[in-house]
Amino acid sequence: MRLDKYLKVSRLIKRRTVANEACDAGRVLVNDKPAKASVNVKVGDRITIQFGNKEVRVEVLAVQETVKKEQAGELFRYL
Repeated sequence: MRLDKYLKVSRLIKRRTVANEACDAGRVLVNDKPAKASVNVKVGDRITIQFGNKEVRVEVLAVQETVKKEQAGELFRYL
């Protein structure tokens, strides 16, 4: 699954366009490397997102095309 779509489905970032902009600005890392929005995300990848002075680090536990809001937290684990 594309990185921008994963960020939206998992609700780490609310909108796909915002996820795209974050990737273009270099604020999203996958396995400690700057990632474009088109990078494929798989189980076990570590994603780091920089929101201003705050940093969110997660590990991908599952990849699903769609998920209910209540279950979105099960797609990743905070590190």
